[in-house]
Amino acid sequence: MKSINERSLRSQVEKWLAPASVPVHVTKFSRTRADHTRYVCVETLQGAASRALFFFRHNDGQWCVYPPAPQRANIRRERLAA
Repeated sequence: MKSINERSLRSQVEKWLAPASVPVHVTKFSRTRADHTRYVCVETLQGAASRALFFFRHNDGQWCVYPPAPQRANIRRERLAA
């Protein structure tokens, strides 16, 4: 199991975009329309090049560069038989 520090947005930004010494900026944050998943867009400038990534917050509190799997309807067999 990952520690809380490894799941934080800060640690993921440092892992994917830059070492701690390079400044990063949040350029957008909101929730998705479909399932209201929280997301953040983070950008860094290194010389003339810029890089940006979207990070998505999962139900377990972990931030990842991929969105969580969509929630599927959970219909019990008993209800279908009724």
